[in-house]
Amino acid sequence: MNSNRTNSNRLFLDIHAIQILPPSNVNRDDTGSPKTAVYGGVTRARVSSQSWKRAMRKYFLNEAEEDMGVRTVHVAKYVSDIIRKKDPSISGKDAFKKAERTLNAAGLPTSKGKAKALFFIGKKQAEELAEATIAGEKDREKLSEILQDNQAIDIALFGRMLAKHIEINEDASAQVAHAISTHGIQAEFDYYNAVDDLRPEDQSGAAMLGNIEFNSSTLYRYANVAVHELVKQLKDKDKAIDTARLFIEAFANSMPTGKLNTFANQTLPQLLMINVRQDRPVSLVTAFENPVKANGGNAEPSIVRLLDEEKKVGKFVKKPVCSLIVTADEEISLPEWAEREDNLSDLLDEFKKTAEKLL
Repeated sequence: MNSNRTNSNRLFLDIHAIQILPPSNVNRDDTGSPKTAVYGGVTRARVSSQSWKRAMRKYFLNEAEEDMGVRTVHVAKYVSDIIRKKDPSISGKDAFKKAERTLNAAGLPTSKGKAKALFFIGKKQAEELAEATIAGEKDREKLSEILQDNQAIDIALFGRMLAKHIEINEDASAQVAHAISTHGIQAEFDYYNAVDDLRPEDQSGAAMLGNIEFNSSTLYRYANVAVHELVKQLKDKDKAIDTARLFIEAFANSMPTGKLNTFANQTLPQLLMINVRQDRPVSLVTAFENPVKANGGNAEPSIVRLLDEEKKVGKFVKKPVCSLIVTADEEISLPEWAEREDNLSDLLDEFKKTAEKLL
């Protein structure tokens, strides 16, 4: 009985996508090559979680800018600028010194105004720190509380870590997996050259030569959100549900911008599936440990593999409270346990109704 009671207070959101990327290089390594990974003994295309989380945060900015955080080492300058806006009588130099003292007192060490590493601070937190600075607040506990309250949605989702000052750390309520291709890939190279438009007539040849490495792939993408933890962090059930809803939308519609102007790889998922669970989150990447080997495209057999894997993991975990699916191809048949939604908007609305009932 205790176990059931505990599970009833937990709500996990699993998000799965099958997405086609045409020739592209959305996330490259230090040599300029598209990132890869070996999985199932085969080289796969890979897009790092950091890359896609960055794309999702940029998507959030269009929808919830005031609830977003800022990640910077120039945090003292950021707070001092707010101080100056609130009280123009304070000089820029004094505002900077005061902001740095406040941040140090709150538990964030700085050197010459810069944090030792990128620091995630919410806009509302920065506003309150600026007001506390103007009011002359110096109490460490009160200032530290400001950095713990009024969490920005991206800080709550993706977390904040400061190694030696755990009191202002924030655990992430979301996890984003590295996207990998469902099949093996081979590297390809685009040889390009550019001609000088004002080249003298007596000169020939290209003004610039180069190579760009790329690949094409059908990706399996996965992320999850512990919605019950998000409620605790944001201290508002409705806001937490809306944030999880926005997370799904951003997951589906965002795209890392690496070499985007070169390849214009502006694609969307062929399938988006969300599972709402009360026991634990479950990735279905195991569906592709044995790489897909198709005579034609890889998307459809990847979708079949994915849905079949959901049935297999049911031997180990409880059935999802609900499974909602949107597919680009209406001809794809879905299992009896899944509910087909006509579009992403309907899926988001249905998720919200489900979450409101369960939380």
